[in-house]
Amino acid sequence: MRRGVLGGRVSLADVIFTEAELEYLRSQRLGRLATEAPDGTLQNSPVGFQVDAEADVINIRGRDLGNTRKFRNIAANGKAAFVVDDLVSVRPWTVRCFEVRGTAEALTGQDPPNAYMSPEVIRIHPRRIISWGMGPDYTEGSSRTVG
Repeated sequence: MRRGVLGGRVSLADVIFTEAELEYLRSQRLGRLATEAPDGTLQNSPVGFQVDAEADVINIRGRDLGNTRKFRNIAANGKAAFVVDDLVSVRPWTVRCFEVRGTAEALTGQDPPNAYMSPEVIRIHPRRIISWGMGPDYTEGSSRTVG
């Protein structure tokens, strides 16, 4: 069920992604996905991603994704954290960051967007979102539970 994107008459309590977060995420190409192995070992991997605002999810894709440790970790326990951040300026120090904590699915048999990508997808369902440095003047931010 679509909960809404902030910008209309929807309150922040009903929002998965704000317009400023969507704009930021669509401008970035890489994020970092943290997963937990069955033995408790943590892994943090750089990944390509795409936000699907209509489905309220973040999709992680890659080459041969189904044969990676991160894919097996998600398949085993569905735990994920994902961060996209960048340094806008060092003078003044200006950082933008989007963090999501939630559950994830390890999906197979998905149509890849191009020949380089494999048919596997890690789909993240946000439960907690923390962002700062969003918007045109880098002053928008939020910390909220969404699921």
